Amino acid sequence: MSERRPEGAKRLAIIAGGGLLPIHVARAARLHGEDPFILALSNEAEQDWSEFDHAGVGVGDYAGISRIFSTEGIDRAVLSGSVRRRPEWRDIRPTVRTLMQVPGIVRTLLNGGDDTVLKMVIRLIEANGVRVVGADEIAPELLAAEGPIGAVKPDDEAARDIAAASAAALALGSLDVGQGAVAVGGRVIALEGAEGTDLMLERVASLRREGRISRRRKGVLVKLCKPNQDRRADLPSIGVDTVRRAAEAGLAGIACEAGRSLVLDRAALIEEADRAGLFVTGILPRDAGARP
Repeated sequence: MSERRPEGAKRLAIIAGGGLLPIHVARAARLHGEDPFILALSNEAEQDWSEFDHAGVGVGDYAGISRIFSTEGIDRAVLSGSVRRRPEWRDIRPTVRTLMQVPGIVRTLLNGGDDTVLKMVIRLIEANGVRVVGADEIAPELLAAEGPIGAVKPDDEAARDIAAASAAALALGSLDVGQGAVAVGGRVIALEGAEGTDLMLERVASLRREGRISRRRKGVLVKLCKPNQDRRADLPSIGVDTVRRAAEAGLAGIACEAGRSLVLDRAALIEEADRAGLFVTGILPRDAGARP
């Protein structure tokens, strides 16, 4: 951890979970003139943070997080990356200010959907006087734009699959379950649950190998924001691994929500998609007949 910063200095914190998104956000923040401090969540964050000031914290250690906010002069925080495991009640270490909220925190962790939990986390962070901002506010260049971003474009069959998977993804999101769906031949064949996008695509690949879905029709992955999602946390994201897994599943391409999803390592993603003959496109769900 860095030495105590001068009084009045302000700094961005990145609360880092799993996956590649946190490192992309941290590097983008640095390019924008920030000096981010990384709070790497124990048993979740997978990246090497040696190029940044950083500290490890438990997922439920709100008191430890609060101390770091104070020591490092943090005034803004970004929630970035996946969290596979919710903390047990015994792992929750509240601040004095949040001590009376522990019963409600435990109930939310036990019964709330992902979006409900994230909204609770945002409230707890902002109780420290730290403003939670979205990754797109720190690195707007990561946002998906409308239309294809590589050489391949969706055809009419893919457009029908996009419409079907978009409607399913929004219905799923309204239940606060997941953000993604796969449609093949106009039929929804997979919905994203707690396992995440990568394992959903592995399931699609397995179904394809077993002959349970058509080998002739390709299909499309769609990722959309949940209808009531707070866009400061858990925006849908795609990266090179998403493209590779979509290709292994035999899909024609990927559609993600323009202006409300993140594209990681864009140049490498385009190269991988073009090599595999997959399209990657940003969509507006209303254009796919999904969002009013």
